[in-house]
Amino acid sequence: MTNIETASRPLPRSAVLVVNARSRKGRKLFRRAVEGLRAAGVDLTAAHAVRRPKLFGPTIREAVEGGAPMVIVGGGDGSLSSSVDFFVGHDCVFALLPLGTANSFARTMGIPLDLEGAIGVIAGGRRRRIDLGMIDGDYFANCAAIGLSPLIAESVPHGFKAWAGRVGYLTWALLVLFRFRPFRLTVGEGETAETIDALEVRIANGGFHGGTELVDDARVDSGEIIVQAVVGRTLPYLGWSWLTSLLRLPARRQTTREFHGRALRVATDPPLSISIDGEVLAKTPVTARVAESVIEIAAPAAP
Repeated sequence: MTNIETASRPLPRSAVLVVNARSRKGRKLFRRAVEGLRAAGVDLTAAHAVRRPKLFGPTIREAVEGGAPMVIVGGGDGSLSSSVDFFVGHDCVFALLPLGTANSFARTMGIPLDLEGAIGVIAGGRRRRIDLGMIDGDYFANCAAIGLSPLIAESVPHGFKAWAGRVGYLTWALLVLFRFRPFRLTVGEGETAETIDALEVRIANGGFHGGTELVDDARVDSGEIIVQAVVGRTLPYLGWSWLTSLLRLPARRQTTREFHGRALRVATDPPLSISIDGEVLAKTPVTARVAESVIEIAAPAAP
């Protein structure tokens, strides 16, 4: 089904709500979300505030496989990304309430970061069919990363993001920089493979990472995956790359190298952890690929 055909179908008015009550805002905003969705005309057949992480995925899977026309997932990027697998192959709309720290996937989709704005999209937006990224056999929503991001994710104290927020998370990142080392990156296989010095790698289905737009050309309906590397061997250059991206300076493009394709082999020397939408779930080498037009999402209405 094309995006034009998808958009012609209205969003469901009936849904199941599943909120990660351990996310930064989940527990605090759950009741408001329930009341706001119902006031906006969304019939919630069930609403779950899930506090135990191991029950979060099964609760979503049960709702999708039980025939819910739409499942609304509330949480941070990791919660949202771990949920998308359950929607593949099902006629169920994925809707989201961004309740995390960076909310990169919501930014990629143009969904408001405030609760009322996100509810407005669910109640009055449109269907949009989008791609997902894949790391080997694992689907992800927005962006995977190699380098500093997984190093932070592996070392940050439990609950620190929830307590300190985005500013605190960035402060921790500065502390972790002292342990960070550049690495060698190889993209591709055989005669077409290229090896370069890298400071950070983003495997992008969407353009935002860490709440900042870093991969300008990434689109969730492009039919391709982008591997973007910050090139070089000195840490100040990584900081310069982030700064130019934050300020949207033209020089940002001079700090990176990009590889585009439907499937790309990614290896590093030494082997390194990969954070997938903020959660450390894989290690190089891997194959990154795009899964084209595999789920429908509740997206903002077309301008």
